Amino acid sequence: MKKIVLVCAVVLLAPAMSFAGAGGKDSTGKSANYLRLAWWGNTVRDERTIKIARLFESKNPGVTVETEATAWDGYWSKMNTQAAGGSLPDLMQQDYAYINQWFNRNLLEDLSPYSQKGVIDLSKWSESALASGRINGKLIALNLGTNAWGMGVDPAVLKQAGVTIDDVNWTWQDFEQIALTIYEKTGVQTQPFNTHKQLLEHRVREMGGSYYARDGKGVGWVGLESEVKELLDMNLRLKAAGALFDPQEGFLVTTMEEEPFSRGKTWNMYYWSNQHIGHIQAAKRPVDYIMNPSVGPNRKQFGTYLKPSQFISMVSASKNKDLAAKFINFFINDLEANSILLAERGVPVPTDVREHLAPKVDPNMKSLFDYISKVTPFTSPIDPPDPPKAGETEDAFKEIFLQALIGQISTADAASRMIQRAKEILGG
Repeated sequence: MKKIVLVCAVVLLAPAMSFAGAGGKDSTGKSANYLRLAWWGNTVRDERTIKIARLFESKNPGVTVETEATAWDGYWSKMNTQAAGGSLPDLMQQDYAYINQWFNRNLLEDLSPYSQKGVIDLSKWSESALASGRINGKLIALNLGTNAWGMGVDPAVLKQAGVTIDDVNWTWQDFEQIALTIYEKTGVQTQPFNTHKQLLEHRVREMGGSYYARDGKGVGWVGLESEVKELLDMNLRLKAAGALFDPQEGFLVTTMEEEPFSRGKTWNMYYWSNQHIGHIQAAKRPVDYIMNPSVGPNRKQFGTYLKPSQFISMVSASKNKDLAAKFINFFINDLEANSILLAERGVPVPTDVREHLAPKVDPNMKSLFDYISKVTPFTSPIDPPDPPKAGETEDAFKEIFLQALIGQISTADAASRMIQRAKEILGG
């Protein structure tokens, strides 16, 4: 009988313990001074963010910051599961593609009142830097770094193949010829287009389209199906020549360390600029970062845009909102904290932080500061956030892309199937 009573007591205590862990109050009714912080990342980001949490604790005795790091592939499913169960962290990393969905579900807190109270100092932030985190007049996210899409390349392989790249002027035709030359001279293959979303988006934006329709109902490249077909056809031509890394294997990788580029199997890799340091660490060799090719003289506008690398947001259900706001301010503005982060999430927005970091960052990070400066003149305005169910759409597109690359369907059929699946999922 005593054992039964003990089990019941533990069960009764569990909700109170869980509630305190969500940033609320403990069983005594006193403030828990407890925050949970969640993000997606890589080994470098994880280590630095955990150090930031410990630094905040040291500067705020009695405060505990629980850190939750997840790889990108599992992050959103984990957060959605926690949202459904009412157990979201106080603070979470957000992405431009998903932020609208979280706002529409009333899951994110408006940060404007905390700025007005001076808890979050935005005096060194431009309105353009804040605009990407505003929806319907509410500031529900703060940009953690300026980011742009590009290509990592192995300078040693390029040198061995006798190849130089003028990334300001090169075209996709140049890219294909370079890939063939590198394979012929070195035997090193080209990365398949497993990051189909960004590559296709870049291409259709250059031709005046958008990845998703402005109303969020379907794709924004109807009439530009030939651009989708050409991207896939290029991959198939490289594959036929033996110059393309196996798409089936390339589409399955989940970590930077598993990427064919990290293993020396390809000469190139496509990723956001804020991921560059992580890719260098994973590859364990020098990596250059360059602009993507262009479609050429028929381009209507620049396909590249400056994107918030990711945001930090406060969850509306947080029970320690003032403390959460204080942590946000520390994270984005504190010079000591940013000396630990060293712009791993992207080029910082506050001017004083950038100036403070400029002499501190290593040559690899300095190259990203320079890359953002170089690419900025070749950018056009960012499109609206992705519509709800974008994640489901991306899963469908990825499957269709892979089917085309392994020859199960034609490239023309792939483009039409993508349009149809987007209509079915997004309601267009």
